[in-house]
Amino acid sequence: MKLFRRDESSTIDESVDPSVSDSEQAAAAASTTPGKGRPTPKRREAEGKRRGPIAPAPLTAKEARARRKAVKGTKQDRKAAAADRRAAVQDRRARMLAGEDKYLLPRDQGPVRAYVRDLVDARRNLVGLFMPMALVLILSMFVAPGLQTIVTLAMLVMMVFMIIEGFVLGKIVSNRVIERFPDTTDTGFKLGWYAFVRASQIRKMRAPKPRVGPGDAV
Repeated sequence: MKLFRRDESSTIDESVDPSVSDSEQAAAAASTTPGKGRPTPKRREAEGKRRGPIAPAPLTAKEARARRKAVKGTKQDRKAAAADRRAAVQDRRARMLAGEDKYLLPRDQGPVRAYVRDLVDARRNLVGLFMPMALVLILSMFVAPGLQTIVTLAMLVMMVFMIIEGFVLGKIVSNRVIERFPDTTDTGFKLGWYAFVRASQIRKMRAPKPRVGPGDAV
């Protein structure tokens, strides 16, 4: 029946707000972002586009050598870079031997370890003579094989004195460190071993170099 049928001409689109003008609706439609319509490029592809095309692989060994030379630079540039590296290494070694804390190994860093080195360097340690004396005794075995028994006995006696002096040195160093640095935790066997190893080295071969002489007050 036509009585209950709605007139098509009187139908109003509910999705359209009558209070909004046509120009505003057109601007809103234009500001809507459409879909990309394509997959997102991978990171490697994007970086490749930024970097540009990749050069083709060299076809001959001569071309490969030419590319390596171009990357490395001229001979003078390589020599200058090598000289700079040697100078940097020598500078770091000189600073390390001078005792600059920044250039020392982790085992040698800190005021406690520096103080221990000074304590050891200020003493005349018998254990420091073990290495040269042991070398002399070993060489004497080749010169006179009949002295092997005497040389072996002498080395055993030296080892006994070395162990005794190591214990005494470790005790002295620990007590002095506790007096100078009461809040430190770097004491005990670990610190005593560090002092013993330092004392067993020949004075001229110690690193860092000694800052005090034998008999100096520390």
